[in-house]
Amino acid sequence: MTGASTFKTLLIWLGFAVLLIVLPMVFASRTSLTLMNIIGVWVVFALAYNMLLGQSGMLSFGHAVYFGLGGYAAIHMMAAIKSQRLGIPVAALPVVGFMAGMAAGAVIGWFSCRRSGTPFAMISLGVGELIAASGLMFVSIFGGEEGVSGDRSAGPEWFGFSLGPQINVYYFIAFWVFAATLAMWAFTKTPLGRLANAVRDNPDRVAFIGYDPQRVRYLVFLISGGFAGLAGSLSAVNFEIITPEKLGALNSGAVLLMAYIGGAAVFFGPIIGAVLISLMQSMLSDFTKVWQLYLGLLFVVVVMFAPYGIGGIVAQVLNAVRKGELAEKLPGWLMGALGAIVAFGGAIMAIEMAYRVREGGRPFTAFGSAFPHTALSSWAIAAGLIALGLAIVVVAVRWRRRGSLGAALRLKEVAP
Repeated sequence: MTGASTFKTLLIWLGFAVLLIVLPMVFASRTSLTLMNIIGVWVVFALAYNMLLGQSGMLSFGHAVYFGLGGYAAIHMMAAIKSQRLGIPVAALPVVGFMAGMAAGAVIGWFSCRRSGTPFAMISLGVGELIAASGLMFVSIFGGEEGVSGDRSAGPEWFGFSLGPQINVYYFIAFWVFAATLAMWAFTKTPLGRLANAVRDNPDRVAFIGYDPQRVRYLVFLISGGFAGLAGSLSAVNFEIITPEKLGALNSGAVLLMAYIGGAAVFFGPIIGAVLISLMQSMLSDFTKVWQLYLGLLFVVVVMFAPYGIGGIVAQVLNAVRKGELAEKLPGWLMGALGAIVAFGGAIMAIEMAYRVREGGRPFTAFGSAFPHTALSSWAIAAGLIALGLAIVVVAVRWRRRGSLGAALRLKEVAP
């Protein structure tokens, strides 16, 4: 990297560190600290998952296995620290989780990485369901439905740092989030990280130049499993309990949504997805009982209109700024965003009224106005908003295409 690029990179990481330090000073309530701890855990897990999906092209439906096993290793070590009076500080448990996740990845990846594409995805789904079911059968290890609990305040303390207060738990998780994020970003710059991208794009060419795509996939799988286990250990320390549901498909599906909606094509995309979906899970559920339907609708919209995710949109805007094309492209983007918001508002209105048709309750209220689900006019307004929003999006897309065609024609006219 050039000197300017290196300075910009250092500035970004410094800003990230400062943000992690300052956040609890701005959002100081216990609820905010709990939410930020949850977001930190999901950020590490989503980035670990994206090492497979975005960087190596490996779609996994069972990556929660490594998250859960890392969490179980940490919680059992936490219990042993208290009962056996081991001289290991609880603050070092993420290392235990990382090693457990990597060990599980070494065993499972040995046979699952022999295949790629759809066979790999099906193997990951089967293994994930198998281990999730084992969590309810082997009670001595997984604790059954009640799970296994621990005490994070037990054991020796490093430099008087105790994990009892919630603010200390936040800074503990923030430290490991920063360290894990930096390590995973550094991995993308290594030869193995570049080979993972090459295997994703063209495994036959990688084999032709003398590298084994299966070995590359296996090594990336090991590292991804390790960081997923680290995220699981952070969850164990935060909640002081791990249950078999952490091994199941619900967690695997959630992290897939985070990576894809955030943007698997860019490194920071899963961070955006983890923050957005964590906020939806924690806050949107207070306003509506059908919030999961909105999550599914968001996923469909991203797949159809933004295949590179929200992070891809951000990267596109930054690229336009760097090239000096923002003024040309911004009107079309803003028009498209306006249309999407209008259509999404109409969809929300229709969904909420449809829910009230079955469940009853008070009329849907927006901007101080009530829209009874029994009134035909309410449904007409919802349909009109959806149609208007989609029409604005179509106009924005055509405007953008016309602008691109016009630029190409102008270039052709001035070409010799």
